[in-house]
Amino acid sequence: MAADTIPARLFRRAEQMPGRPAYHAKRDGSWVASSWGEYADLVRRAGKALIALGVQPDQVTTILGFNRPEWVVFDVATMAIGGAPAGIYTTNSPEEVEYITGHAEAPVILVENEEQLAKVLEVRDRLPRLRTIVTMEGTPAHDDESIFTWEAFLALADDVDDADFTARLEGLKPEGLATLIYTSGTTGPPKGVMLTHENLTWTSDAARGIVEIEPEDRGISYLPLSHIAEQMFTIHIPITRGGQVHYAESIDDLAENIKEVRPTYFFAVPRVWEKFHAGVATELGKASGVKAKIADWAQNVGRTVAHLRNEGSSPTGLLKLQHGLAGKLVHGKLQEALGFDEVKFLASGAAPISAEVLEFFAG
Repeated sequence: MAADTIPARLFRRAEQMPGRPAYHAKRDGSWVASSWGEYADLVRRAGKALIALGVQPDQVTTILGFNRPEWVVFDVATMAIGGAPAGIYTTNSPEEVEYITGHAEAPVILVENEEQLAKVLEVRDRLPRLRTIVTMEGTPAHDDESIFTWEAFLALADDVDDADFTARLEGLKPEGLATLIYTSGTTGPPKGVMLTHENLTWTSDAARGIVEIEPEDRGISYLPLSHIAEQMFTIHIPITRGGQVHYAESIDDLAENIKEVRPTYFFAVPRVWEKFHAGVATELGKASGVKAKIADWAQNVGRTVAHLRNEGSSPTGLLKLQHGLAGKLVHGKLQEALGFDEVKFLASGAAPISAEVLEFFAG
């Protein structure tokens, strides 16, 4: 029997609800759902393909690209066969890509597109351990036999027995290395933070007391998956709880994607909340006369309620009535305009957030 790991939880989730949506990605302008059964099947195929490429337990694979299903499938598949995935920021230079891939001694790297592939090819001669490059869907095929399209990569699974994959999965140990999280390198060369399978499952379970995500809940993946916070909200917590992930088309399309998805939970770092706050403040600043006074009044009511909630209390009496009215006149309309009208909770982390911004969204 497999130990309790994120990959093992994925396969249990697929057995429990094989036809329920696990994630959604845009195709030809429409959101297309993939089920938990399809998710698990892809991870199994990718894991078998990695075995076919000779990836051994405790080896590291690297991933360079924006948030997409292939990113996560490759990540979980690497863990499932006993390896450890390591994400690389899409903004990293070729030299930084070289450093992380070389430091990790990765034999295989997954890249998003031609732009990211070019970075790897520029430094490839200085990466003697790198044997294979895999590209995500939509990237043209290359004559180089060591560069595989996503489809050609998955086809390698046909030469590996399911039993070989299962043996790797069942051989995982809670204390074994699950993933490497490389720091941004702002104070020197990036450092690889080692996280075990137990680290990931424990944190996912601990989040249950803070983040109540159910199978029908919707989130959006858009922050760098090379960061553990986004991995938690895109990979580990949804697998543990069953929530549905929507992969944003790009950072530029995020605002529109939020309006389309109407997420029920949303995680952002402070700078993202600050951008939302600045945009709303600009629009509110255009109001005049009675509308401006109502907007100011509603914000004051919201701040008062936010203070109470931070102290563990709730509004009562007249303040409760005022808060309800402010919600109908102002707050509800703002939430709908942003795409947060169905949200159950908003979360911030990874850096300090200003009291003004926090109070605005908390009220």
